Amino acid sequence: MAKEAFQKMKTILTDRKMSTYTKDRMLQCYIYSVLTYGSECWTISPIMEKRLEAAELWFYRILRLTSMKGTNMLGRFFGKVLGFTGFTIQYGCIAHCTFEYLGEIVMCSGPSMEPTLKASDVIISEKLSRHFYRIEKGDVIIAVSPNDPKMNICKRVIGLEGDKIYTSGPLDAFKTQRYVPRGHVWLEGDNLQNSTDSRNYGPIPYALIKGRVCLKIWPPHEFGFLRKSPNQTSNR
Repeated sequence: MAKEAFQKMKTILTDRKMSTYTKDRMLQCYIYSVLTYGSECWTISPIMEKRLEAAELWFYRILRLTSMKGTNMLGRFFGKVLGFTGFTIQYGCIAHCTFEYLGEIVMCSGPSMEPTLKASDVIISEKLSRHFYRIEKGDVIIAVSPNDPKMNICKRVIGLEGDKIYTSGPLDAFKTQRYVPRGHVWLEGDNLQNSTDSRNYGPIPYALIKGRVCLKIWPPHEFGFLRKSPNQTSNR
């Protein structure tokens, strides 16, 4: 019986006309029949064999289509992710260059620049003047605070390098003479009685300047260029 079963399986495996799928099904049926009934009690007609081959063809076709569909969906997903990442990086670089080299919108806080600028006023600070060394006396600038690098200050430029400044503190009765060293500027707030500026921490390096205030855009009724300093002191 074992010899006959071996010969039958050998015949099935060496038949070149049968597909791999059909051979696999026939071997399964044959082994199950022999182990269960001890004899060959099964037959596969030519029609059944064609049906098995057709089923195999449809099986592989569906498998291929499913695989291709999954691959296309995965490709479209990664394509969208990469496209979104590319746009994000691109516009991030544009925004960085704009804020770093052209200008930015700033909201004011504190009373040191009153009445020129009040708390919650919105201004535009351009940075071209800073990069091309076009900062002049009388300009209102945004700079990094020399006392706290995490904070920005908004002050008016009173003196440039080489200028002689006559100034006094809020509580001083007499003015003192100061010289602005090379590469520095002297800053003061328009509200001299309530401003922490160069009278407290001295002249600041030009490199701390971030931009020049060129326009007030809020509130709407004050839209326009900044007015001149309300202080009539002459610093020469």
